[in-house]
Formats: sequence, C-alpha cells, structure tokens
Amino acid sequence: MLSRTADHLFWMSRYTERAENTARMLDVNYQTALLPQSDAVAQVGWQGLLSISELLSTYTERYGAIQAREVMDFMVKDESNPSSILSCLGAARENARAVRGTLTTEVWETQNQTWLEVKRMLKAGEFERDPSQFFEWVKFRSHLSRGVTVGTMLIDEALHFMRLGTFLERADNTARLVDVKFHALQSDFYGTASEKDQEYDFYHWSAILRSVSGFEVYRKVYRDVIKPERVGELLILRPDMPRSMHASLNEVVSNLELVTNDTTSETLRRAGKLRAELKYGRIDEILSTGLHAYLTQFLDRVNDLGAHISSEFLVPVGV
Repeated sequence: MLSRTADHLFWMSRYTERAENTARMLDVNYQTALLPQSDAVAQVGWQGLLSISELLSTYTERYGAIQAREVMDFMVKDESNPSSILSCLGAARENARAVRGTLTTEVWETQNQTWLEVKRMLKAGEFERDPSQFFEWVKFRSHLSRGVTVGTMLIDEALHFMRLGTFLERADNTARLVDVKFHALQSDFYGTASEKDQEYDFYHWSAILRSVSGFEVYRKVYRDVIKPERVGELLILRPDMPRSMHASLNEVVSNLELVTNDTTSETLRRAGKLRAELKYGRIDEILSTGLHAYLTQFLDRVNDLGAHISSEFLVPVGV
C-alpha cells in the first residue's frame, strides 16, 4: 500500500474518533454542569477540559473569560479550531475523499453524509436547542462509521491502518477524559469528604462512566457503589472494557503487528512496552505515584507513538 493512502486512512479514522471523543468530553461537562454547584466549581470543569485538550490559551485569546456556552461553541462549531467537532468531521471527510477508490461505497457515503448532516444541523440551530441530543448524534455517527468499516471493508492493510488510527486516538482521548475528571475533583480522593460531597461525587462519577458507555459495565464488573479508584481501574487497566486505555493499546499492538514486516520495528517495540505496563499495572501503584503525572506521561508516549507510526509507515512530515 502507498504510504500516502495509508496516511489518509489513518487520519480519517483518527478524526472520526476524535469528533466522538470531543462529544463525550463535552457531554460529561454539560451534564455535570446541570448539577447544583457554584460558578467557580463549574468554571474549573470547563477550564480543565480546555487545558487537557491543550486549547486553553487559544480559547482565552479569542473569547477571554471562560463561559460554558462559548466553550461549547468553540469545541463544536468553530472552524478555526482544528479540534472542534465540525473541523474533525470535515477533516475525516476530506481524507476519505482523497482515497475514495480504496473505500467501499458504504464507508464513503457514511463519511460524506455525516459531514453534510452536521453542517445542516448546526445551521438549523439544533445544537443550541439540545446539546445532549447533538452529542448523542455525533457518537452514533462514529459508531455507524466503525460498523460499516468493519462490515464492508476487505480485511487487509487498509482496514488495519484505519483501526490503528481509531484506537490510538481512543487511547489518547480516554486518558484525557479520565484526567479531566480526576484533576477537577474537589473532594478528598480517599473518602474523607463530607456526606454531601460524596453524594455530589457519585453523580460526577456516574456522568463520566456514562460518557464512555461504562455505567452498566461498571455495575456488572464490580457490583458495588461507584468508587473513584475502581472507575480509574476500569478506564485504565481493564482489557475487557472497550474504551479503556489497555483495550485500546491491545488493538494498536495487534494491528501494528499485521502491518509490520520488520521484526526490529521501533514503533512496535514502543507500543508493546506501553501495552505491557498497562497489562501488568495496578491501580493502587498508579494512584500512589500520582494519577495526573501517570496520565500526562501516557499521553506523551501515545503522542510519541503516533510520531513513530508516521515516520515508519505514513507520509513523512512536510511531504
């Protein structure tokens, strides 16, 4: 396969997954903002979202003070923000168009229809009328894209690069989502908070679990009240949780093995090492050394892994 074709397929899938995960992060913030809380606490949540997305300085230059509605507008429909949902879906569609001949008709039509429909919805003001319903639609279109891809594409290198892009992006975004919530947590992590704070936190943990479609999964796995350390374990270390960091790295490694001919591949070695640390890690060890530091390091390594994938398999930067 030509490296340029692989590059378009990889990024098409990454941008589609990024749009979905941006919708998930915005939805959890929007839902928790509806709970009784002070303006200061609400602002911490929105600021944390911008910080972990590395967009805080860009936002403040453009909008000034942090306001929930303006943050959502910036992250949903601001075309000058390359990480907004609109920009991501547009980029996914453009990458799909560039390799139209490699895709099945169903995959192309799904990408194209998503782009046309999101423009229509935003123009009609459907996002402003019901943000949660709009976020659900973005998630649904991403699910549809993955399902059509797996259901119609030949199982060859093209599919492997698409899956590689999807799960590398998912690993990155799950780490960011967990970091946003834990970083913004106001009460004591180990349970010395007041009863009111614990009740408040329950709804926040429920919101973050629902944002990754993990609420029912948590109940099935732990059969207990929601505890922060178990939420962390589920989203970081559980290989059977579809959106966990561990499950995402399992997919990254397995797809890398299918496209790698060189047994000395540095990209595969780094991915395998990162996956091994998740496989044999323990949540108590991660928490004792600092969750925020752990997630920050993980994000750096995922970014490094993406750079190595680009240099080894895809179009070199600047070409």
